Amino acid sequence: MTALPAGVPTDLFIDGRWRPGGGGRRFVVDDPATGAELAQVADATDADARAALDAAAGAAESWRRTAPRVRSELLRRGYEAIMARADDFALLMTLEMGKPLAEARGEVAYGAEFLRWFAEEAVRGYGRYSAAPDGGQRMLVTKRPVGPCLLITPWNFPLAMATRKSAPALAAGCTVVIKPAALTPLTTLLFAQVMQEVGLPDGVINVIPTSHSGPVTAPLFDDPRLRKLSFTGSTEVGRTLLRQAATGILRTSMELGGNAPFVVFDDADVEAAVTGAFNAKLRNGGQACTAANRFYVQAGIAEEFTTRLAERVAALRVGPGVEPDTQLGPVIDASARERIAGLVSEASAAGARVLTGGASLDRPGWFYQPTVLADVPTGARVMTEEIFGPVAPISTFATEDDAVALANGTPFGLISYVFTKNLSRSLRLSERIETGMLAVNAGVISNPAAPFGGVKHSGLGREGSVEGMEEFLETVYVGIADPFAG
Repeated sequence: MTALPAGVPTDLFIDGRWRPGGGGRRFVVDDPATGAELAQVADATDADARAALDAAAGAAESWRRTAPRVRSELLRRGYEAIMARADDFALLMTLEMGKPLAEARGEVAYGAEFLRWFAEEAVRGYGRYSAAPDGGQRMLVTKRPVGPCLLITPWNFPLAMATRKSAPALAAGCTVVIKPAALTPLTTLLFAQVMQEVGLPDGVINVIPTSHSGPVTAPLFDDPRLRKLSFTGSTEVGRTLLRQAATGILRTSMELGGNAPFVVFDDADVEAAVTGAFNAKLRNGGQACTAANRFYVQAGIAEEFTTRLAERVAALRVGPGVEPDTQLGPVIDASARERIAGLVSEASAAGARVLTGGASLDRPGWFYQPTVLADVPTGARVMTEEIFGPVAPISTFATEDDAVALANGTPFGLISYVFTKNLSRSLRLSERIETGMLAVNAGVISNPAAPFGGVKHSGLGREGSVEGMEEFLETVYVGIADPFAG
């Protein structure tokens, strides 16, 4: 078994100190590639959560008044420190989440970039000053941090989700309490350690891993000092959190479930579309809210596209992420694998053809064969529910109107993918498809400089870009008497 990188913390991080959980409770973090125990991590209680909020609230005023340039330099140093330990972060993510090392190294660069991007945004807190239309009063509009924030992160991108949420918060002058996913808490704890080492003041970042998320975080929603919730996870859990956030009228950013359509038109470059589909589906083993979930291919090229994609997928090397030739790792746990297998079995029973894959692998860990399904009924659960695994279900369509209807035929709208050489069609679809993000002739478009988020049941608010900074700022209007009056 591969050992954890040296010095990875396993305790709670509250007010600049590493401490055990209340009552000394700990929970186990497993390696999904083997099923073996990786570490035991301190299990926070509701009292620990309140202590973390105490620390964030206690540091809030000092951090808010810290010069933007100082906040900027601390974030920049955090970026440099993470990149200096890129191998440690990559190995840690591979061990606790399962992704191949090459992908994990990509996430290190992507996740660290949020620190660099928001380091640059920290000094750009724009306001404005103008005369009222009647020429009388002067209007001063300023920005200020919303206050202490609760950040709840998912398991699938352990570093990137921690940085994507915390970097804009810190840049804006907010303090944070991070509740990482119980399946992958170690990366967030290492991130907190790195930020402490570069000089982030005590109480500005606090991390409370727990195996009982709901009961532990619930009391925080009744505390008037908490002013912001940012959550990435399922729509079902998001609804619950929104109801809780309503108690304190919290600012919320909700990045929720997806069901991304991948639409290929007859005029597309087929090879480019296959490459885009491969990347959009199998990045992170399909365990991404941005993963292409349902494929709609125009009838004229459906056979060619499907055959080429199946050949590409069948050639993948599946295995533990730590092995250098691995291209696809395990899914996160046994329940995820069981759910994926059920979706494929139901689709097959309904008439879908299994072109490659279609079964679990008989080996230690939680592996499922990369799978391509053809002739999938559009109403099959594998098309209507988020798969979160390496399965590509394909159906056909006839016209552009059909494609739009299929793409919009779910309550979700996080990201959509379109392959076509027709520029006018691309522009039409950007206005017709109900989505927060549209990828045109590309399989991956996530970028820290771009606004990330969805519409409908896929969430509220945006992360990344200048919009991500605005999520952590309040707008304040100051009316000033006419300076030319008597």
